[in-house]
Amino acid sequence: MSLPNPKLEDIEIQLLLEGVYRYWGYDFRNYALSSLKRRIHHFIKKEGLNSVSNLQEQVLHDREFLERFLLSITVNVTSMFRDPSFYLALRNEVIPLLRTYPFIRIWHAGCSTGEEVYSMAILLEEEKLYQRCRIYATDFNEKVLQQAKSGIFSLKLMQDYTQLYLKAGGNKSFSEYYTAGYDNAIIRSSLRENIVFAQHNLATDSSFNEFHIIICRNVLIYFNQTLQKRVHELFYNSLCPFGILGLGRQESIRFTTKDQQYQELVKGEKLYRRLN
Repeated sequence: MSLPNPKLEDIEIQLLLEGVYRYWGYDFRNYALSSLKRRIHHFIKKEGLNSVSNLQEQVLHDREFLERFLLSITVNVTSMFRDPSFYLALRNEVIPLLRTYPFIRIWHAGCSTGEEVYSMAILLEEEKLYQRCRIYATDFNEKVLQQAKSGIFSLKLMQDYTQLYLKAGGNKSFSEYYTAGYDNAIIRSSLRENIVFAQHNLATDSSFNEFHIIICRNVLIYFNQTLQKRVHELFYNSLCPFGILGLGRQESIRFTTKDQQYQELVKGEKLYRRLN
C-alpha cells in the first residue's frame, strides 16, 4: 500500500470514522488518533486493500466486513486476574467495604471477552458475597460480548491464569472454577448466574444504573482527552456516594475534572473512592 501524505491520510481517516458513525452508529471519532491509525494500517494490510478510501467503501457497504473492522481496530487483549496485585487490593481493601451493603451492583465497562469479569465473580464467590451481587458486563462490540457470555476460554491459558489467581490471593484449586473439555475451559455455570452481559458504548451511551463499583481497565488509554472527559463524567454520575472506581495501570484520574472528587484508596493500584 502506498500511503498518501500524512495530512491527506488524516482527512481520509476522519471521513472514514464519520461515515462509520453516521451509517453504523459506532463512534471512534474521539479515539486517540496515533494508535487508531496503527490499527487501521494493520487492517488495511491484512485485508489486502490499497487505501483508507478503499477501506471506507468496504466498511460502509458490507456488514461482515464491518464486523472484522471493529474487531481489528479495538484492543481485546486481556486475561484473568490481570495485574494480580490489583485483585489482591480489591480483596483486602474493597471487599470489607462491600460487606456493608445488602446488595452490590458492579459495572465492568469495556469488558472485552470477559476474563476480568469472571475473575471478579470468583473473588466474590470466595469472599461469600457473590450471591448478593449483580455484575453488569458491557462492551460496544457484540462479537466479543458473545465470547464473554459463553465463558469458554483456551485450556492452554489456564496454567498462566492459575499463577495469576494465586498471586491475587486465591487459595483454592483454580481448576474448581472450570470444566475442561477438548481444548477449552468452560467457566462453572454458577459463576455466570449473576452476570448480565449487554451492549453499551462509552462514546455515545448514558448511565443505566447506580453502582457500588465500576471497573474499566485499559480502555481510556485509547481515547482522546475529549472522550476521556465524557467517560469520567459518566462514571462519576454512575457511582453511588463512596463508590469505588478501578482503572488500568496506565490510567489515572489525575489532571481530569474529577480529580478532586475522589480519594486514592490503594496507592499505585488505581483504585479510587468517590468522596460523596
